[in-house]
Amino acid sequence: HVQLVESGGGSVQAGGSLRLSCAASGYAFGSYCMGWFRQAPGQKREGVASIESDGTAKYAASVKGRFTVSRDNAKNTLYLQMDSLKPEDTAMYYCGSWRCGMNPFSDAYWGQGTQVTVS
Repeated sequence: HVQLVESGGGSVQAGGSLRLSCAASGYAFGSYCMGWFRQAPGQKREGVASIESDGTAKYAASVKGRFTVSRDNAKNTLYLQMDSLKPEDTAMYYCGSWRCGMNPFSDAYWGQGTQVTVS
């Protein structure tokens, strides 16, 4: 069965860095689009960064220049390097995987999330 497991969250001071990982299994990881999403309390889930099967990446304006998304198709793993973290980056971060061209908010597989807290 499909499984996405995030790790790497934690608490960090403003200006610090964290690296999130998402290990995927149970499907053809390499052919799917992948992405990181976040949800703060009382807020809607929002897209942070996405990466296509060929490595083409896109970022939300709020994180562009600070976050870097990457994937290792040989290891079925997605990463998010987060630098220059700000308090407004505090949220639960989710890994999502969907067939490219589909709407991730309605069609993605999701992990359980990992908490990022910036103070």
